[in-house]
Amino acid sequence: MQRSSIEWTEATWNPVTGCTQISPGCAHCYAKTFAERFRGVPGHPYENGFDLQLRPERLDQPLRWKKPRTIFVNSMSDLFHPQVPDEYVQAVFDVMQRADHHRFQVLTKRAERLADMAPTLPWPRNVWMGVSVENQRFRSRVDDLRHVPAAMRFLSCEPLLGPLELNLTGIDWVIVGGESGPGARPMRPEWALSVRDQCGEADVPFFFKQWGAHDEQGRRVGKKQAGNSLAGEDWQQMPEVERAA
Repeated sequence: MQRSSIEWTEATWNPVTGCTQISPGCAHCYAKTFAERFRGVPGHPYENGFDLQLRPERLDQPLRWKKPRTIFVNSMSDLFHPQVPDEYVQAVFDVMQRADHHRFQVLTKRAERLADMAPTLPWPRNVWMGVSVENQRFRSRVDDLRHVPAAMRFLSCEPLLGPLELNLTGIDWVIVGGESGPGARPMRPEWALSVRDQCGEADVPFFFKQWGAHDEQGRRVGKKQAGNSLAGEDWQQMPEVERAA
């Protein structure tokens, strides 16, 4: 188990590592930046950098973690990447179903494959399913998610790179955040405020994670100084979903 500093989860589990870019939100991927630092280091878990790798030796890890936790699945990859075999995706879901004392949060940008595979997967109440939506061009991911029979469906609008008009029917939670790290693109306040207001109108919990490298005025000040207050308020709402166990 890797304890996580991500504000909306408690731990991470990576039965797959590595990925490839699919849309503008991937341009400054924190996971790729981290993994590529160790490319070529003999014996390091990221000796092959951010090349996609299955990690079957990690599959049973959640079954050995006795204390219930909220676990972000594949913080260093995308479970629905086309190079991950169907059978392996099913094996990950089987573990999540058996480890029902935990809550699992799965997030993907490959929403079409998610929708295609959904009928073949178990959907216990402890599995939360989300898609990343960084701008209006990729709003169709929300439509794919809406048809997935997960107990809790969520959106990660991070990094938020443009205005979003969302249909939140069937969506239970929305996360918004700006981009941090080298080359980070600023998030405009009106984009975040619009998503917040849409969540309010739809009675959907809204979680504002961070401004990122730029503050509310668009100044590059760093993640810590920019903070996570939106229009003078903290928004860290969570969905009211009970653990399965």
